[in-house]
Amino acid sequence: MPVAPRPPVLAPQFAQVLQSGAPVGLAVSGGGDSMALLHLAAAMGGRISVASVDHGLRQQSAAECAMVAEICAGYGLPHQTLAWTGWDGRGNLQDQARRARYGLLADWAHAAGLGDIALGHTADDQAETVIMALSRGAGVDGLAGMAEVTCRDGLRYHRPLLQITRAALRAYLQATGRGWCDDPGNDDPAYERIRIRQAADVLATLGLTPQALGQVARHMATISAALERGTAEIAAAVTLPQGGDVLVTLPLRDLSREQARRLVLAAMAQVHRQMPMPRRDEQQRLMQGLMQGQGGTLGGCLLTFDGPVLRISREPQAVAQLVTPTNALWDARWRLSGPHAPDLQLRALGAGIDLCGDWRASGLPRRSLQATPAVWRAATLISAPLAGFGADWSAQIVAD
Repeated sequence: MPVAPRPPVLAPQFAQVLQSGAPVGLAVSGGGDSMALLHLAAAMGGRISVASVDHGLRQQSAAECAMVAEICAGYGLPHQTLAWTGWDGRGNLQDQARRARYGLLADWAHAAGLGDIALGHTADDQAETVIMALSRGAGVDGLAGMAEVTCRDGLRYHRPLLQITRAALRAYLQATGRGWCDDPGNDDPAYERIRIRQAADVLATLGLTPQALGQVARHMATISAALERGTAEIAAAVTLPQGGDVLVTLPLRDLSREQARRLVLAAMAQVHRQMPMPRRDEQQRLMQGLMQGQGGTLGGCLLTFDGPVLRISREPQAVAQLVTPTNALWDARWRLSGPHAPDLQLRALGAGIDLCGDWRASGLPRRSLQATPAVWRAATLISAPLAGFGADWSAQIVAD
């Protein structure tokens, strides 16, 4: 009699979260990987909630979400279908769908009181990610692939299947008589990831198996973490906050190019907390200019030199259209205190700086101040705390 394969084992860190009794979310599409995640997590027990994102791009998607809901009901697990209706037929579909998926999951998790969400990425997904990074000439960070745990939107995203192959998960489902749904899009060679997937057998003959590529990712992740620690130590010694800006007081040429690049990107991330990581070629162009003492703009940040000191500010144009109520968080980091009222808004100071006669007393450059929050009533400037205009309001940067 054939012996049934041993069930795959979830990553220890995620298993500990499940066993701790903390509420945990699972993102389950109905595909083989996420269905295996659902069954394995349910077998361990815990306070599990499940969400399925229906992108509305295929006729079968609603039925697949309903199938997941039915299986969850059998386990006694709450399930919610999250519908995306934002695709207008333009732009990069996969990128937009991915962003929408994370946004919907974040909204669901916050509403449900969840701090941890598990995703069904596998060793094959990791291998494909590493190969895509190789094809783009990525550095250490890119070759580190996907991390087992990442933080985003105030949530911890876990990938507890990252060292398990897709084939092993499907063998487990078949051995236990459990089904799954296959997305036809996973066979569409129009997508780079699918072309890499279809070349997996050829790559394996060269030794580029999911296991080998996963090992590369783990080695690179270890190196990346060490570089990040080194960068944090340097940053603690040579960066200073000023208003909403970050000053780098050590000449970049005194650092290695990699140290300088990481230091600058870390400072930019302090100034623009929601900054998407710039492409490698964009980073290289910026660093080439900075090493020559030339400023520039990138990722919504403005980089200028005050003598030998590099100043990193928010780019005024990047926040020009950002409008919130005065009691809301502005630009993901500013909180204002003052006499809030429904007819007031937070907007960038912008050209309103010309109404602030004492702005030079702040010690901040004009363009830095133009990117700071100001209180407006329609077209009337009420207060610009960092520019010294309006005594009833103050502005603070909240902890990240």
